[in-house]
Amino acid sequence: MTTNHKKIYVINHYNIFDKMILKKRLEMSKMINNYIKNLNVYDVLDIGTTNDELNPSSNIIIKNIKKFKEYKSISDQKIISNFFSKKLKKSITSNFSKKEIDQFSSDVVISNATIEHVGGRNNQKKMIKNIINLTKKIFIVTTPNKFYPIEFHTKIPFIHWLPKPIYRKILNYLGLSFYANEKNLNLLSKKDIEKIFFNQPIKYEIKFIKLFFLKSNFIVIGKK
Repeated sequence: MTTNHKKIYVINHYNIFDKMILKKRLEMSKMINNYIKNLNVYDVLDIGTTNDELNPSSNIIIKNIKKFKEYKSISDQKIISNFFSKKLKKSITSNFSKKEIDQFSSDVVISNATIEHVGGRNNQKKMIKNIINLTKKIFIVTTPNKFYPIEFHTKIPFIHWLPKPIYRKILNYLGLSFYANEKNLNLLSKKDIEKIFFNQPIKYEIKFIKLFFLKSNFIVIGKK
């Protein structure tokens, strides 16, 4: 199947749930655009960029922010897209050299739906520490709400509210072993986010968007 045929296939098979995710990401883009519209900023860094160019919602937030002169990316995937002028293939939970920080630090750092995929709480804290070090002015981190009734990755309702050992055992039973592994999916509540940011040298606020009148996604905005 050629790339063009794959794109046609994805568009034709884009289901209602995926369309809702796209709508929510566009809503987050609008919120971020409104937030930074009066800021004097030059460059932006996207953390956790995906190399998936077929899914309409992939990288949609960063691509819908047109204010910047330079777009950079740090991802553990190889990013081929020419949208980004600077690309670094590296995990955000790794140690960064002074040279890497100098090259990739930006006025605005954005990470969409990545922090729930970096592993346990220590890795999530390391990710935020690195984001702070890479931020010149503000950063924006989005993540799904653990207590939204439907889990967006598995599209299964309620079982993610169970104790983690039980929840992960059910996922394994359902053949979803990838998401059963904490290193691939570790959902966050508002309290979890507050614990991750405890003692971090940054001022931050937690905003949210709603889906069907319930808080579906958190948007954490930090300022230097």
